[in-house]
Amino acid sequence: MTRTLVALATYNEIENLPGLVDAIHQSLPDAEIIVIDDNSPDGTGRWCEERSISDSRLHCLHRPGKQGLGSATLAGARWALEHDYDLFVTMDADWSHDPMHLQELVRATESADVAIGSRYCSGGAIEGWPLSRRVMSRVMNRLSRTVLRLPVCDSSGAFRAYRASALRGIDLTKIQAAGYSYLEEILWNLSRAGASFAEVPITFHERRAGRSKINIGEAWSKLTTLARLAISRK
Repeated sequence: MTRTLVALATYNEIENLPGLVDAIHQSLPDAEIIVIDDNSPDGTGRWCEERSISDSRLHCLHRPGKQGLGSATLAGARWALEHDYDLFVTMDADWSHDPMHLQELVRATESADVAIGSRYCSGGAIEGWPLSRRVMSRVMNRLSRTVLRLPVCDSSGAFRAYRASALRGIDLTKIQAAGYSYLEEILWNLSRAGASFAEVPITFHERRAGRSKINIGEAWSKLTTLARLAISRK
């Protein structure tokens, strides 16, 4: 049986996490979940710890403070490799990514090293975003594909399934981006290592509760990451 680990990076997601964990278990009953919590003051980490006592499929990784989505996800990836999982799945903890797509995403890894839940491939969609955010996301994705020569339509989405064997083929310690720009950087490293990719169309939803973590600093970080990777490619 394929051992699958679903990673959820959290900071103040107590309004979303309990129901999301139940929905993931419903979609992938045999999968395990790891919550990487950055010392959420709203009790997210505490809830996870309490739930894990009665649910052996749930694991908690507590960090001392808010360190960013990228570093949290990479911590989860290292944990998955250390514990010999076959698949490492990432998704947002705010219901932006519907767990109903999980089975299709996992199934896509039967023929690809990395499966991406894509908003921009044929059949993909976004709900709840204003026009300005849609345009910015499209522009950034096109820039990423052009600059980094990534063979995917959606390089900035966090809904993904990675084969552990592909992750072992790159050096995770060399990924420098701590925030959202890790999404492009890890794909760039995997592409250079010869990994194959598949895209599964999804509908991306605006978060159900809580506040978005995206800000102008993350946008600037993404641009600097693209520049750094483009230069290092030469």
